[in-house]
Amino acid sequence: MQTSSFSIYNLLVYFFEKKEPIQKIKAGSVLFQEKDSVEYVYLLLTGSISLGRVHLRGKDFILKILNDQELIVEYQLFKQNPHYQFYAKAMTDCEMILIKKDQFEQFVKNDPEAMGALVAWLSTGYLKAQMKCQDLIMNGKKGGLYSILIRLCNSYGIRTEDGILIDLPLTHQELANLTYGTREVIQRALKELREKDIITYENQKFTIKKLDYLKEEVDCQNCPFEICGLN
Repeated sequence: MQTSSFSIYNLLVYFFEKKEPIQKIKAGSVLFQEKDSVEYVYLLLTGSISLGRVHLRGKDFILKILNDQELIVEYQLFKQNPHYQFYAKAMTDCEMILIKKDQFEQFVKNDPEAMGALVAWLSTGYLKAQMKCQDLIMNGKKGGLYSILIRLCNSYGIRTEDGILIDLPLTHQELANLTYGTREVIQRALKELREKDIITYENQKFTIKKLDYLKEEVDCQNCPFEICGLN
């Protein structure tokens, strides 16, 4: 099989889908908590998963949201007795394949194509994390919100007559958790955007009517979708 153009996700699905059953996960279910011992690597087939951490004072930080066809590896690879670095929670009903950690690592070690694909995937993830940090540090809380809305458009956007519908239900609190801000600050910023007719919000879903406005405010570099997303 020619695998040079395959992603690590595709390689894992190809190898493990006949070996492991598809698991159905209900919305609100917790896959693992921060500091739990690592048991599995997860192949997300359908649905959305949030990854984050809870501060000692109880504040929840959502680091990223993964949607269909994603790989969840949230620990130090090839380390003895590793622990998960974040929690993982199902935002919607999901279907996934659970792969034992040891089986995953053995597969990658024994398959050069898989190792190369994993390195490429990790490299892209590193760039995503760097870009998110840049946006939040350089643009402040309001600019951080604008950046998150742009990323949501890239990951979940559907073009409609009214603009780009972000097809993922989000409360104001969840959006605040994504921007590391408070709900009050986010609500004020969103109110300002609604008054300027930049966005609308209905049934917990945002529609971005003027994406160019948000991009201009944060000096958007129009990075590829694979880098500028919430995954």
